[in-house]
Amino acid sequence: MDKILLNGMAFYGYHGLFEEEKKLGQRFSVDAELKFSLKKPGKSDDMNDSIDYGDAYELVKEVMEGKPVNLLEALAETISERLFQSYSILEACRIRITKPDPPIPGHYRSVAAEIFRERNE
Repeated sequence: MDKILLNGMAFYGYHGLFEEEKKLGQRFSVDAELKFSLKKPGKSDDMNDSIDYGDAYELVKEVMEGKPVNLLEALAETISERLFQSYSILEACRIRITKPDPPIPGHYRSVAAEIFRERNE
Protein backbone atom coordinates (compact mmCIF):
# COMPACT_ATOMS: atom_id res chain seq x y z
CA MET A 1 0.00 0.00 0.00
CA ASP A 2 1.17 3.53 -0.72
CA LYS A 3 2.15 5.67 2.23
CA ILE A 4 3.35 9.03 3.41
CA LEU A 5 6.13 8.84 5.98
CA LEU A 6 6.70 11.39 8.73
CA ASN A 7 10.05 10.39 10.23
CA GLY A 8 11.77 11.52 13.39
CA MET A 9 9.31 14.16 14.51
CA ALA A 10 10.78 15.52 17.76
CA PHE A 11 8.81 16.78 20.75
CA TYR A 12 9.27 17.63 24.40
CA GLY A 13 6.54 16.28 26.66
CA TYR A 14 5.69 15.34 30.22
CA HIS A 15 4.56 11.74 29.78
CA GLY A 16 5.60 8.76 31.88
CA LEU A 17 4.91 6.72 34.98
CA PHE A 18 7.41 8.47 37.23
CA GLU A 19 6.67 11.78 38.94
CA GLU A 20 10.03 13.16 37.75
CA GLU A 21 8.99 12.55 34.12
CA LYS A 22 5.80 14.49 34.61
CA LYS A 23 7.66 17.30 36.39
CA LEU A 24 10.85 17.62 34.32
CA GLY A 25 9.65 16.32 30.96
CA GLN A 26 11.77 14.67 28.29
CA ARG A 27 12.33 14.26 24.57
CA PHE A 28 10.21 12.00 22.39
CA SER A 29 10.52 10.97 18.76
CA VAL A 30 7.54 9.96 16.61
CA ASP A 31 7.48 8.16 13.27
CA ALA A 32 4.19 7.90 11.40
CA GLU A 33 3.25 5.93 8.30
CA LEU A 34 0.00 7.16 6.77
CA LYS A 35 -1.29 4.50 4.40
CA PHE A 36 -3.66 5.31 1.55
CA SER A 37 -3.60 5.37 -2.23
CA LEU A 38 -1.33 8.08 -3.61
CA LYS A 39 -2.56 7.47 -7.15
CA LYS A 40 -5.14 10.29 -7.23
CA PRO A 41 -2.86 12.98 -5.76
CA GLY A 42 -0.02 11.65 -7.92
CA LYS A 43 -2.07 12.26 -11.05
CA SER A 44 -3.86 15.46 -9.99
CA ASP A 45 -0.93 17.18 -8.25
CA ASP A 46 -3.61 18.65 -5.96
CA MET A 47 -3.10 18.82 -2.18
CA ASN A 48 -6.85 18.40 -1.68
CA ASP A 49 -6.43 14.79 -2.83
CA SER A 50 -3.74 13.99 -0.26
CA ILE A 51 -2.78 14.50 3.38
CA ASP A 52 -0.83 17.67 4.15
CA TYR A 53 2.40 16.76 5.97
CA GLY A 54 2.34 19.97 7.96
CA ASP A 55 -1.23 19.42 9.16
CA ALA A 56 -0.43 15.84 10.18
CA TYR A 57 2.66 17.07 12.07
CA GLU A 58 0.55 19.64 13.96
CA LEU A 59 -1.95 16.94 14.94
CA VAL A 60 0.84 14.75 16.34
CA LYS A 61 2.38 17.77 18.08
CA GLU A 62 -0.92 18.56 19.86
CA VAL A 63 -0.98 15.06 21.33
CA MET A 64 2.71 14.85 22.18
CA GLU A 65 2.93 18.29 23.76
CA GLY A 66 -0.55 18.08 25.30
CA LYS A 67 -2.02 16.47 28.39
CA PRO A 68 0.45 14.10 30.09
CA VAL A 69 -0.31 10.38 30.05
CA ASN A 70 1.47 7.42 31.60
CA LEU A 71 2.11 5.18 28.60
CA LEU A 72 3.61 5.50 25.14
CA GLU A 73 0.87 3.09 24.07
CA ALA A 74 -1.79 5.63 25.06
CA LEU A 75 -0.06 8.38 23.08
CA ALA A 76 0.16 6.17 19.98
CA GLU A 77 -3.49 5.16 20.25
CA THR A 78 -4.62 8.78 20.61
CA ILE A 79 -2.57 9.84 17.60
CA SER A 80 -4.03 7.07 15.43
CA GLU A 81 -7.60 7.93 16.49
CA ARG A 82 -7.05 11.62 15.72
CA LEU A 83 -5.55 10.80 12.31
CA PHE A 84 -8.56 8.68 11.33
CA GLN A 85 -10.94 11.41 12.52
CA SER A 86 -9.09 14.07 10.53
CA TYR A 87 -8.42 12.26 7.25
CA SER A 88 -11.22 10.26 5.63
CA ILE A 89 -8.83 8.98 2.93
CA LEU A 90 -6.53 7.37 5.51
CA GLU A 91 -6.85 3.58 5.34
CA ALA A 92 -4.26 2.53 7.93
CA CYS A 93 -1.43 3.96 10.00
CA ARG A 94 1.62 2.82 11.88
CA ILE A 95 2.76 4.99 14.79
CA ARG A 96 6.07 4.51 16.61
CA ILE A 97 6.88 6.62 19.68
CA THR A 98 10.43 6.48 20.99
CA LYS A 99 11.64 7.68 24.37
CA PRO A 100 15.41 8.23 24.28
CA ASP A 101 17.30 7.69 27.53
CA PRO A 102 14.38 6.29 29.56
CA PRO A 103 14.65 6.75 33.35
CA ILE A 104 14.68 3.04 34.13
CA PRO A 105 17.50 0.86 35.48
CA GLY A 106 19.88 -0.52 32.89
CA HIS A 107 21.57 0.76 29.77
CA TYR A 108 19.26 1.69 26.91
CA ARG A 109 19.55 3.82 23.83
CA SER A 110 15.76 4.11 23.84
CA VAL A 111 12.46 2.36 24.41
CA ALA A 112 9.52 2.56 22.03
CA ALA A 113 5.95 1.49 21.39
CA GLU A 114 4.60 0.88 17.90
CA ILE A 115 1.02 0.25 16.81
CA PHE A 116 -0.60 -0.51 13.48
CA ARG A 117 -4.26 0.39 13.02
CA GLU A 118 -6.66 0.02 10.11
CA ARG A 119 -9.76 2.16 9.67
CA ASN A 120 -12.23 -0.74 9.83
CA GLU A 121 -11.00 -2.41 13.03
